Amino acid sequence: MKWSLAGAMIDALDLCELAQVAEESGFDGLSMSDSVFYPEHVSAPYPYSPDGKRMWAPETPMPDPFIAMAAMAAVTKRIRFYTNVLKLPLRDPLLTAKQVSTMAVMSRNRVAIGIGLSWIPEEFTYTRTEMRTRGARTDEAIEILKAVCAGRGPEWVEYHGKHYDFDALMISPAPDVPVPIFIGGHSEPGLKRAARLADGWISVNTTQEQLVSAIDRLTQLRAEFGRSDVPFEINVSPTDVSDISGYHGLEDLGVTECRVSPWYRYGVDANDRQGRLDSIRRFADEVISCY
Repeated sequence: MKWSLAGAMIDALDLCELAQVAEESGFDGLSMSDSVFYPEHVSAPYPYSPDGKRMWAPETPMPDPFIAMAAMAAVTKRIRFYTNVLKLPLRDPLLTAKQVSTMAVMSRNRVAIGIGLSWIPEEFTYTRTEMRTRGARTDEAIEILKAVCAGRGPEWVEYHGKHYDFDALMISPAPDVPVPIFIGGHSEPGLKRAARLADGWISVNTTQEQLVSAIDRLTQLRAEFGRSDVPFEINVSPTDVSDISGYHGLEDLGVTECRVSPWYRYGVDANDRQGRLDSIRRFADEVISCY
């Protein structure tokens, strides 16, 4: 099982050092969240809290994930970077493919893209995109990303869908290894999208019981889509697993990568820069070294 560090809500100026320490400590990956802006008023409840309220302040740092990933890749050599998750339907797929393709080449194939839909109506309104069609547009955008970043270098691609349509074009540079695409979320449409289109699935912060349910359903869906034999990553962030036996239990479930925030495990203030770095090293010594 691989190990990832969650890089969400951390000061932009601390991220490069964080990535370097994570790499030195033996982490395999570092994930970056995506939030274009913080609407003062939101017309829909947050789906991952009991009361529907957001759990972070408006001024909480949310660096652009692509810029942050590129900066961190420039000061590291081995560790991988991925989004958890990119709100793809807010973005033009060709412009996104150009960014991803360039990052993949310049990082020497150390990026992956985790994709989600966004739950905030105001994000769609203010970016002049349509929330109603977000699922269908995301499916098409994933196909475009996979075509541009297929791992064969620059080549002609074209796409003719309901929402996106273009004739033959070439994006260069393009990676010589396919960029992995993961799907986030626990909803039935999200699990189906992951099973049908993606190279893997990313969980939210959740319990082991909920992970068991989601992974069982993914297994069923992948069989229905005839993709049981295709390599598939399962990236999770368990809220109730904290010891070696528990992590081995995740492996037994089929988990391929575990995403953690060690500072919370050791009661360190997330804004304590040195404490955060020390917690990364401590987790590596106490947990990752056992693998």
